[in-house]
Amino acid sequence: MIELEKLEKVKRRFEEVESLMADPEVATDPDQMQELGQEHSRLEEVVEAINRYENLLQERDDLQEMVRTENGEMEELAKEELNQLEKRMPAVEEDLKQKLIPKDPEDEKNAIIEIRAGAGGDEAALFAGDLFELYTKFAKRHGWTYEMMDVSQGTQGGFREVIFGVKGEDVFGTFKYEAGVHRVQRVPETESSGRIHTSAATVAVLPEAEEVDVDINPSDLKIETFKATGPGGQSVNTTDSAVRIKHIPSGVEVSCQDEKSQHKNRSKAMRVMRSRLYEKKLQEQREEREQARRSMVGSGDRSAKIRTYNFPQDRVTDHRLEGGQKNHSLQTIMDGNLDPIIDALRAEENAEKLANL
Repeated sequence: MIELEKLEKVKRRFEEVESLMADPEVATDPDQMQELGQEHSRLEEVVEAINRYENLLQERDDLQEMVRTENGEMEELAKEELNQLEKRMPAVEEDLKQKLIPKDPEDEKNAIIEIRAGAGGDEAALFAGDLFELYTKFAKRHGWTYEMMDVSQGTQGGFREVIFGVKGEDVFGTFKYEAGVHRVQRVPETESSGRIHTSAATVAVLPEAEEVDVDINPSDLKIETFKATGPGGQSVNTTDSAVRIKHIPSGVEVSCQDEKSQHKNRSKAMRVMRSRLYEKKLQEQREEREQARRSMVGSGDRSAKIRTYNFPQDRVTDHRLEGGQKNHSLQTIMDGNLDPIIDALRAEENAEKLANL
C-alpha cells in the first residue's frame, strides 16, 4: 500500500511548480523556466497516475460500503464490481510505483563513450574493437546515430582507444550500465599453442554536456595543434589538424585528430572536454549524496569488473546480475542485442530506488 501522505506531497509540489511558472518574475528567467518546465513535465505524468490510483481507492471504498449496507441484487452487483476492481488494483498500483521512481535527468542526454584497451596488449586492442562494433550495432538497433570523436589504432587491429558520440532518445540512460571493466577470455589469433588468454578493456560512458551544463573559462584552457598520426591520407599527416586541449584547473586533457579540419577537431575535443568536466561534477555530487554506500548498478564505478566474454564457452556473464539473468549467449550479445542485460540492470536499479522511496 502506498502512503497517501507521500502522494499528497507530490501533488502539492506539482501545484507549486505550476504557480512558480505563472509568476512574472520567474517567467523572465529562461534557465529557471526551463528547469521548472522539465520538472512540470515529469510531475504531470506522476500526478495523473496518482489521480487514477486515488479514484480507484475511492471507488473501492464506495463499493465496500454498498456491500455492507445493501441486500439482494444490489449487494451482488457491488460484490462483482468490487471483485473486478481488486483485480485491476495491483497493476494500477505498480504503474504508480514505477512513475514515483525519481528519474535521473541525465538519462535523457546523448552519450560520449570511451573504450580503452587494458591488460592484454594487442589482444586487448582487438577486444576494444569488438566492443566498439557491439555498441554501434546496439545503437543501430535502437535507431540512434553515432559519430567518431577520436581514434588510436592498435598495432594488430582494433583500438588502443576509441571515443565516439551517440545521439538519440535516452541514450545515456541506456548506455550508462556499460561503464566499467569488460574482460574477454579466448584464444588470440596470434596464439599458436591454443592457450586461452584473458584480456580487458575499460568503458567510460559520459552524459554529453551542453554549454549551459558546465561553465568553462577560456583562460583556463591550453590549446595546442599538432600533426595527426595514423591512417587518413597525406592531408591529415602533414598539416596541424589535430587538436589537444587541457583544462588547467582540473588537469583534464582531450585530444582529437579524427577530422581533416582543425576547426572540426577542436569542436569535437571541446564536446568531450565539457562532458568529462560535467561527469566530474556529477561524480562529486554523487559522492556527497552517497557517502556510506553506492548503488550496485548506478554508481558508474569504472574500476569494477562488470562483465566477462567467454568465447570458448559461448557465454557472456554480467557479474552484477544473479540467477538466470546472469549468463547470455555470446553471439547474441556480440550481434548488438544488449537489451536483456540492460533491462535486467535497470530493473535492479529501479527496485532499489523503490525500496529507498
